[in-house]
Amino acid sequence: MKPIAILQHEATQGPGVFEEYLSSQGITYELITPCVKGCMSWHVGDYRGVVVLGSNHCANEPLQWIEQECSLLQDALAHDIPVLGHCFGAQMLARAMGARVRRNPCPNIGWSNVWVTRQAQERLQLPREITQFNWHYDTFEIPSGAIRSLYGTFCLNKGFLHWRNWAFQGHLEVTAQSVQAWCDEGHEELSQAYGPAVQSEAQILSQLPLRISALRATAVQVYGAWTQQLNRPVHVYLGGLPDVPPDVQPDPKLSVYAQPHSGQAVQFQASLAEKTKDILNNASRSRLARSASSKA
Repeated sequence: MKPIAILQHEATQGPGVFEEYLSSQGITYELITPCVKGCMSWHVGDYRGVVVLGSNHCANEPLQWIEQECSLLQDALAHDIPVLGHCFGAQMLARAMGARVRRNPCPNIGWSNVWVTRQAQERLQLPREITQFNWHYDTFEIPSGAIRSLYGTFCLNKGFLHWRNWAFQGHLEVTAQSVQAWCDEGHEELSQAYGPAVQSEAQILSQLPLRISALRATAVQVYGAWTQQLNRPVHVYLGGLPDVPPDVQPDPKLSVYAQPHSGQAVQFQASLAEKTKDILNNASRSRLARSASSKA
C-alpha cells in the first residue's frame, strides 16, 4: 500500500501526534522537506495522501520551493489524492485551490477556543467547541466549493473541508515537547508580538499537560476520520450540493448507494475530476491576472 507523504518545513514543527497516530495504526509514511530538497524529486502519485505541516514562512513568499509545493498540491487535487493542511499547510491548500491568503487583522499565537460548524461536527464527529494551538499571522479565504469547518473570535476562517481535503488554521499535531521547543525558538518573537489573540510564553506553557491531553483527543479524532477515507471512493450527497441542479442524474456506470440522508450518495470520481479541473483553471487565471496587475 502506498505511504502518506508528510511535508515538514521546520525542525520545531514536526508531525508530532499525527506521526504517533500513523505508527499506532501501522500506516506507512514518508517525511519530505520541500524547503531543503524541493518538490521536484518526488511524484504525488506515489502516495495515497499528502499532509502539509506549518512553516515560519508566508504562503505568499516568492520562493521556488513554495511555488513547487503549490503546484504539487494542485496535482494532488487533480488526481483526487487527499490533502490535510496544518496552518501554513492549510494556507497552501487554499492557495492551490485559487483562494487568497492575506494578513489576518491580528496575530493568533497561543491557545484559543474555536467553534465547529454543523457540517464539520457531523463529518468529523467533533463537539461544538474545541481548543486549538495557534501561531500564525495570516489567514485564507474559503476556496470555491469548500465549506467553513471552524471559526474563531479573532480569525474567522479557522478551517475548511473540500471533499477529502481538509484544512486547519492551527496546530492539532503539537506535543508538550514541540510547544516548549517552539517557545524557546520564538522567545524574542513572543516578547515583541502583541494583540488581543496573543499569549505570553508563560500563558502558553501554563497547564500545558492538560491542554495537550485535550488537544490530542481532538487530533486523534480528526486524524482517524481523515485516514479512514483514504482508500474510499469519493461520495457526494446530491441533496446537499448547492451547485447541482435537482434534475441531474448520476452516470449509470457509477455505483449508487442508498443512504439515510437526503439525496442519493453517488460515486462520482469523473464529475469530481471535472470540477477540480475547473477550480484549478480558475486559480491559474487568477494568479496570471494578479501577476499582470502587479507588473502594470
